[in-house]
Amino acid sequence: MQLIDCPWCGPREEVEFHYGGQAHVEYPAAPAELDDEQWAHYVFFRDNPKGPHPERWSHSAGCRRWFNAVRDTHTYRFLAVYPMGEARPQIPGARA
Repeated sequence: MQLIDCPWCGPREEVEFHYGGQAHVEYPAAPAELDDEQWAHYVFFRDNPKGPHPERWSHSAGCRRWFNAVRDTHTYRFLAVYPMGEARPQIPGARA
């Protein structure tokens, strides 16, 4: 069992958490002006790197708060965890 370090509750077992998708995806500035193809790109197209990747997670069985994490998709190890709204930490090899 892997431990995930919740920014508010500390280390907890991974079964207490839910994945919420790629972090730092900007909502469109003018959503009413997007056509179907542009909406599809916003909703469905995400990065899929092998290595460090910023993600959103929810501590659904604990404090129920959302936070961001940088996780290595090759090893599944969490490299950094930080509250939503904070800047992404610099991780060597991570995509911008």
